[in-house]
Amino acid sequence: MSESVPSCHSDAGGVAAPPGTPVLALVGAPNVGKSTLFNRLTGARRDVGNWPGTTVEVGRGLMDDGVRRFDVVDLPGAYSLDPLSPDEALTRALLIEVPAEERPDLVVVIGDASRLARSLYLVRQLRETDQRLVLALTMGDVAEAHGLVIDVAELSRQLGIPVVVIDPRRRRGRADLMAAIDVALATPLPRPLPRPTAEGFEAADERFTWIDEVVAACVQRTSANRRRWSDRLDRVALSPVLGPLVFLLAMWAVFQLTTTVAAPLQDALDWFFSGPITAGAVAVLDLSGLGETWVRGLVVDGLIAGVGMLLTFVPLMAIMFALLALLEDSGYLARAAVVADRLMRSIGLPGRAFLPLIVGFGCNVPAVSATRILPNARHRILTALLVPFTSCSARLAVYVLVASIFFPQQAGTVVFIMYLISIAFVVLVGLALRSTLWRTVGSDALIIDLPPYQRPTLRLTLSVMWLRLSGFLRTAGGIIVATVAVVWLLQAVPAVSGYGFGEVPVADSLYARTAQVVTPVFEPTGFGTWETTSALIVGFVAKEAVISSWAQTYSAEEPDTLEQPGTLGDYVAADFETSSGGHTSAAVWAFLVFLLAYTPCVATLAAQRREVGLRWTAFGVAMQLSVAWVAAVLIFQIGSRL
Repeated sequence: MSESVPSCHSDAGGVAAPPGTPVLALVGAPNVGKSTLFNRLTGARRDVGNWPGTTVEVGRGLMDDGVRRFDVVDLPGAYSLDPLSPDEALTRALLIEVPAEERPDLVVVIGDASRLARSLYLVRQLRETDQRLVLALTMGDVAEAHGLVIDVAELSRQLGIPVVVIDPRRRRGRADLMAAIDVALATPLPRPLPRPTAEGFEAADERFTWIDEVVAACVQRTSANRRRWSDRLDRVALSPVLGPLVFLLAMWAVFQLTTTVAAPLQDALDWFFSGPITAGAVAVLDLSGLGETWVRGLVVDGLIAGVGMLLTFVPLMAIMFALLALLEDSGYLARAAVVADRLMRSIGLPGRAFLPLIVGFGCNVPAVSATRILPNARHRILTALLVPFTSCSARLAVYVLVASIFFPQQAGTVVFIMYLISIAFVVLVGLALRSTLWRTVGSDALIIDLPPYQRPTLRLTLSVMWLRLSGFLRTAGGIIVATVAVVWLLQAVPAVSGYGFGEVPVADSLYARTAQVVTPVFEPTGFGTWETTSALIVGFVAKEAVISSWAQTYSAEEPDTLEQPGTLGDYVAADFETSSGGHTSAAVWAFLVFLLAYTPCVATLAAQRREVGLRWTAFGVAMQLSVAWVAAVLIFQIGSRL
């Protein structure tokens, strides 16, 4: 199998298995803990979430507990082997369509103990092959809360394969799972169950009849199926009226907590980088004789000013990721998807398309990949074009910086409004595309297996938070450092005669003169200065780079360029005051909306090219720039006249 899965990859934090290692495949429906188990077995850091579509690629990593070594493969979520989307088709292909010698040595099916019948359909289909199987049941605590008791030994006898109960969220049951794997590998291949004699729905009916018999023999209900507290919560969370209000209140609380709690931590880090770190770097450079050379500009005005300013947003990112992880782990965000889906279907967009859009509020790159869960190619293209309008976490850092400068007492509310505007862009652009290019595409209702409400675990919350925060830090340590170096180099190259390398004022550098060519385009938006224009150009690489670019530019400018020189906020505020002709608030809102709507980053473009092709990617870039510029102009021109 290792040679037949070219798209497999070793996830961040995991270790690739050497060739020849036995292959252990994990398969199951969405929301059953498959990727969480993958992380526990391999030590990888695969993103997990309580809605379908979180895992849309094949994950791969090495499991080595000192006794056993397995090449663990995490296949995309699938309810059955009858594919309805490209990722489900991939799961089917890797399990049963490849030659026998390329199939996994063992398949672990992860099932939901609280919804056993639903999980057994995939088991039944796999039992019709000659695969070695183990069934690992999660959600045992939920099943118990529902009054369900499963006779695991009898279930194993009925299925003809080992069955264990595990809890990967709380790290329970691994020893039982390993023992079951050893048993399955040590015994002869199980005799396949007979395939249904019919096809289509009749074949499914035959399988469900068998499943009903198995469940009746293995499951007992110890209490009446009375209305539970989770049902009462869902009456509110899924209500057509109260549901959207609860969702908006939850999101407002997340952003309000994020900005207020992170503010003192950001100030402390800002002091640390602009004070001790800068002073220490200057002292070291002076001692080494490099204090008066271009090296000082690169280190102090480039790396420390640019990357240091960006790193001050680490507490903000950590807090937001932790709060969102709590909402995910509790099962609430899946309900939010249902609530939002009603709005999406009311305007004719495909219901399942909202799942990738939710992922996009974390990062646009995996959201574009998540469009693979859509069965219709036109739906995938439409959704991939809308994903860049979802406000990713990289934009959040810029929102918070700008909001803290111009609206310090309402920063959380400003960020919340930006996310509402993001949703509005998705809806309005989606309507425009449907009424022009996609007039005949149909809309599908969202069919989602809602996870049960559960108490979030601290370990999993911190793990998810670190997974996403480390992605932000890798960007800061990789793309942003490279971007900072390029920006500094352009700022060090003179565009006029009379200056040497690294001695030119920023306004006369190649960096500034290049930005000045584009700046007139932004004059109707109220933020037509080369400092802001250049930051937006750099933002094409990554939105976090807008902050580092500003920090570099203003750090390198002469102190007397402002009447009251001071912090980065002082410089930004002065530029907006000048460029807007005194209509600062209108210009700031125009800038924020432009930042939201224009092309998110080159990584998103690469993902779009991979999923929908170069032609649609180019169309998307042109559309995003046009929408962003028109919206910014309208906001400033109208706002400045009010």
